[in-house]
Amino acid sequence: MTTMSRRTALGLLASGVAVSAVPWTAEAAEAGYRLELPRPTGPYPIGTVDVRLVDNRRVDPWGSGRVRELMISLWYPALPVGPQAFYAPPKAAVQLADEVAVTLGLRPGQVDYARTATHARRNAPALGRRRPVVLYSPGLGTSRILGTNHVEELASRGYIVVTIDHTGEAPVEFPDGSVAPVLLPTDGTGVRTAIDARVADTRFVLDTLDDFADGNNGDRLPVGLADALDLRRTGMFGYSAGGFTAAETMLIDRRITAGVSLDGTLQYGFPKGELSESAKRGLDRPFLLFGSEGHSHLPGGPLEDPSWMSFWATQRGWKLDLSIPTGTHGAFADYQFSVPAIAARYDLPKEVVTGFLGTVDPAGSVRAQRAYLAAFFNHFLRGLPHPILNHPSPKHPEVVFTR
Repeated sequence: MTTMSRRTALGLLASGVAVSAVPWTAEAAEAGYRLELPRPTGPYPIGTVDVRLVDNRRVDPWGSGRVRELMISLWYPALPVGPQAFYAPPKAAVQLADEVAVTLGLRPGQVDYARTATHARRNAPALGRRRPVVLYSPGLGTSRILGTNHVEELASRGYIVVTIDHTGEAPVEFPDGSVAPVLLPTDGTGVRTAIDARVADTRFVLDTLDDFADGNNGDRLPVGLADALDLRRTGMFGYSAGGFTAAETMLIDRRITAGVSLDGTLQYGFPKGELSESAKRGLDRPFLLFGSEGHSHLPGGPLEDPSWMSFWATQRGWKLDLSIPTGTHGAFADYQFSVPAIAARYDLPKEVVTGFLGTVDPAGSVRAQRAYLAAFFNHFLRGLPHPILNHPSPKHPEVVFTR
């Protein structure tokens, strides 16, 4: 596993691309390329709302001296009214977009996240009926925005999806315009602190959602959204360390009934590191491992992961291990659609894209990941089995069953 930067540690697996420190200005972003997100395929229009949370019971683990503050976003089936939501808030957007631009060999300002439109309407009223809830945790050092492709798809299919920024790992912008700085150590020593904080963050988010559903502070949400939260049906997925976060949270909090790791090791460090408790003990509820090139529970692969082997041996609940053998770690985040588009816009060498993503067809990879995530949560949160979880699908040749 190659560390690219403090914000994408455990991020773009085996990319071999170096990241430099990025100076940035708001003016530079104005002329940048705006992404076009893959269109969701579900029947529902989407709404979204950003919510600031303050956990007065915890001190920030990164030494800021403040209590723990988080930003979350809720994405949900909604009436198609209200202003278009953008990919990221303006100040954090510049930092996050410039990081990607410079990694690709471009200048700061050549990618514009702040004016990239999503398919959601901001603060739109929720469509009436109770709906299952899915949490999303990003990779170590990355922003919650990098799961937007998957998040929009699930929301369009009838889920309420809650994305979590783990403050201190990536730039996080709050409603007052302040941006929390990156405090995650660059030498890999902060992984255990980060995972512990992430698990506590996730449980605090669950507590807050419980309060919303019980009518406490529900007026902070758009009309109808608090009433739509069906927390008896709650799942979680995460990219990289977000998958690690999902497994560790499920081990100690039974409110999450099914989980997915998108190419996330379950140990403190990679390729060598101490096994986590979830890797050593397994879970008694469904969990999907979805790995990149050679990352599976099987020994002898190019990315042999002892934590996945241990988890597979100890997992007591339903389990499945899938792989995209021609895709890298970055293929499981929004980089899968954004990097090819940016490369095409600026006529970058093919090797830049394959360094990030491998040789997998980007559109096919997006379709396959969407299909398997939806099938998993439909099965375990809605009771709707799908044969795609039982055997390989000719519709998605990018995916290999490794179990």
